[in-house]
Amino acid sequence: MEKELVFGHQNPDTDAIGTAIAFSYLQNKLGYNTEAVALGNPNDETAYALKTFGFEAPRVIKTAANEVNSVMLVDHNEPQQSVSDIEDVDVSNVVDHHRIMNFNTSKPLYYRAEPVGCTSTIVWKMFNENEVEIPKNLAGLMLSAIISDTLLLKSPTTTADDKEAVDALAKIADVDYEEYGLRMLKAGANIADKSEEELIDLDAKSFELNGNNVRVAQINVVDLPEAMARKEAFLKTMENSSKENGYDMFMLLITNILDSDSEALVVGSDDNKATFEKAFGKKLEDSEVKLPGVVSRKKQVVPPLTDAFEG
Repeated sequence: MEKELVFGHQNPDTDAIGTAIAFSYLQNKLGYNTEAVALGNPNDETAYALKTFGFEAPRVIKTAANEVNSVMLVDHNEPQQSVSDIEDVDVSNVVDHHRIMNFNTSKPLYYRAEPVGCTSTIVWKMFNENEVEIPKNLAGLMLSAIISDTLLLKSPTTTADDKEAVDALAKIADVDYEEYGLRMLKAGANIADKSEEELIDLDAKSFELNGNNVRVAQINVVDLPEAMARKEAFLKTMENSSKENGYDMFMLLITNILDSDSEALVVGSDDNKATFEKAFGKKLEDSEVKLPGVVSRKKQVVPPLTDAFEG
């Protein structure tokens, strides 16, 4: 059987990497020949989870067609978030929890998308449906992915399925998920030793919204004032990145993981800033706005931006 690569989105987070490893393991148990790879290096949070449960980081690829004819996607479907030569390979499987956008294939495929907080929750269901046992260390990594995407089950994206998966996986992994989860989130919230260029690219995705190339980045912190002290440096770096990459608008969401509040920094044209204000019903003051309770890019940021740009 021909080998297939399994990977998540660019600028991978714990869900993208952890779920790729889990889904690849499941597919191999079901008789397929797959390898989990990544489209970037793990961030600090993901590295902490990998180390805790004894995993090596997957190797990073830039292209796929030079290695395989077919790939499996997890935690994304939009081509601009995928491997650079995605159009040159067949997509045989997609497991995702995001919107479906600009996605086309030439052949039939297995596609599973559910509106849950984390892709790893869906893969947990698939293990159960196929009666495949989840190893202890893999359960810990899948648990880490759900904790990351749901901010320890505090995000509005969290569903009953996510909570059930967390309880089940924590038992298999033999960890206190609240205690471990806080340690993991804090491991990824240290921004003092990173440059603004690194931070705006750690967890960033591009979205095509009514002809506009919109970049939305997010960083998690435990000290919001410390992060906001770097506001001018962030704005300058976002402006430079927009010029270099053709972004029509760049939004940076800075989220305090301890109280689930955020502040946003926005650069772009006056028209696009006005669209941003329309989306959130708030005025930008010197390119900044407070967004209390907003922690989810998928559920609380992209949908209102989409409506505003298309309206």
